[in-house]
Amino acid sequence: MNILVVGPHPDDQELGMGGTIAKLAAQGHDVLLLDMTDGEPTPHGDPETRAQEAAAAAELLGVRRRMVGLPNRRIEPSIDARHRVAGVIREHQSDVIFAPYMQDAHPDHVATTRIVEDARFDAKLTKIDLPGAPIYPRWFFYYYCTHLRWVADPSFLIDITGYEAVKRDAIVAYHTQFVLPEKNRVVVEWMDAAGRYFGSRIGSSSAEPFFTREPIGLRGLDGLVGLGGGSA
Repeated sequence: MNILVVGPHPDDQELGMGGTIAKLAAQGHDVLLLDMTDGEPTPHGDPETRAQEAAAAAELLGVRRRMVGLPNRRIEPSIDARHRVAGVIREHQSDVIFAPYMQDAHPDHVATTRIVEDARFDAKLTKIDLPGAPIYPRWFFYYYCTHLRWVADPSFLIDITGYEAVKRDAIVAYHTQFVLPEKNRVVVEWMDAAGRYFGSRIGSSSAEPFFTREPIGLRGLDGLVGLGGGSA
């Protein structure tokens, strides 16, 4: 299965669903990370260093990475932006798309998700000047990497037991973002705590939350993960 994970800035995908990315890659899926911007400027970073950090994180997760090249802090929904993303969807032949949850305090996150939602539609169009064959990705899921101070209310959780360490390593690979700035070091602790909390909801060591606007089909109940029930 071809899976596209879109982030406004390098590190958003790792923070929101790094464990799931590593797990999907280990299962043999073709996972492509698509960064809308280079994430710079930041207080301790620069474009070259951030690119090296992003490449190192992708290698740790076992996936490939591309960048759209929109300006950081200035992402806006436009025909050009959504056609750039639609072209990537078609070249990759993405079956599944992950994008940030649509409600956020960061304008880049909100704009990114709108662009990707529109690009999903444009990717299926014929008689349009885009690379690759038309495709309409069947599933579109939202991951949580939000700047709002609230607790996610997800549609489903993915068990990432055994992938906690690689997620942590992929986050810490962004040395300029989560190691050099002392105030940001706590973010890694937050991610660990969130994983344990969501894992506790399904009886696993760690999990990541996701949201969907469209129903997920099940072939049965044998694939469900959760706490065992008891008789009253």
